Amino acid sequence: MTVLILTCEQDVTADMVVARLDGTGVPVVRLDPADLPGGVALSGEFVHGAFRGHLSAGGRLVTMSGLRSVWVRRPGVPATRVAEPSAWLTEESAQALYGMLRSTGARWMNHPDAARRARHKPWQLHLAQRCGLPVPATLITTFPQAARDFADRFPDLVVKPVSGAHPQEPPRAVPTSRVAPETDFSAVAFGPTLLQRRVAKRADIRLTCVGDRLFAARKAVGQGADPEEVDVRFATSTEPWQPVETPPRVAASVHDYLREAQLAYGAFDFAEDADGIWWFLECNQAGQFGFVEIETEQPIARAVADWLAAPVPDTAPPGGHVSKESVTCE
Repeated sequence: MTVLILTCEQDVTADMVVARLDGTGVPVVRLDPADLPGGVALSGEFVHGAFRGHLSAGGRLVTMSGLRSVWVRRPGVPATRVAEPSAWLTEESAQALYGMLRSTGARWMNHPDAARRARHKPWQLHLAQRCGLPVPATLITTFPQAARDFADRFPDLVVKPVSGAHPQEPPRAVPTSRVAPETDFSAVAFGPTLLQRRVAKRADIRLTCVGDRLFAARKAVGQGADPEEVDVRFATSTEPWQPVETPPRVAASVHDYLREAQLAYGAFDFAEDADGIWWFLECNQAGQFGFVEIETEQPIARAVADWLAAPVPDTAPPGGHVSKESVTCE
């Protein structure tokens, strides 16, 4: 059976996993939904109570009933490479592709419905709290006075986007930044603003979760580091990422989080304070891991490949994800 990878053409992280899968002999089809219709074609019929579907990409044809797993890695927006793109054609193509894939018994990493919900930062913070992960005091507001009151209670704050990357093409990361003293919060009224108590961190933690496997990496804050550099993605530190053990309580809470979120993969970011507490910042359901694997030599790509190549269990529900009613973290 075949592994289907939905991602853009230039994706080094996906390349690492494809290389691992090629070594196992498991068939792999990689396509970008942006090429549908055109370089990617599909067909599906629902007749006499049965579904039969096919996908074609790069000269390869695969039956949807023969899909082992689907990795929704970094797919483009459907129908954006056609001669005359339109919102209507994009919606039609997305409905056709993802609707047919939902009709298969393939396992998902991650299921589109779960992935869409998991992107919402307020939901992430609430779920992390429920699952016992420490969360810094956070406010999301369009009330300037609420922001002022919050700043009075927590004078040392950072500001970050609620939604993550700016939706340009390609998406642009928006850095987390410190809030200057005596900031005028009047502009909060023009758009939701996320304010969060700054964690005086001694290290950044990236915890990559693949199924039940956890790969934790730690990047220490260097001596003499600029206190304004609060976002590890934009810091000038030369400290390396190093593998570390995940504290048992954090591991238990993270497993609960993934079960409740119905995610097979998640990249968690934590800030480690002077007491060794890992403060939850976010969980990216499609986060990068290549930079961590390169520096730590943790076998993350192998773990992803193993998960994708695993046989489809006979008892797996349609879509390959767990029902919400069957899990809890309380």
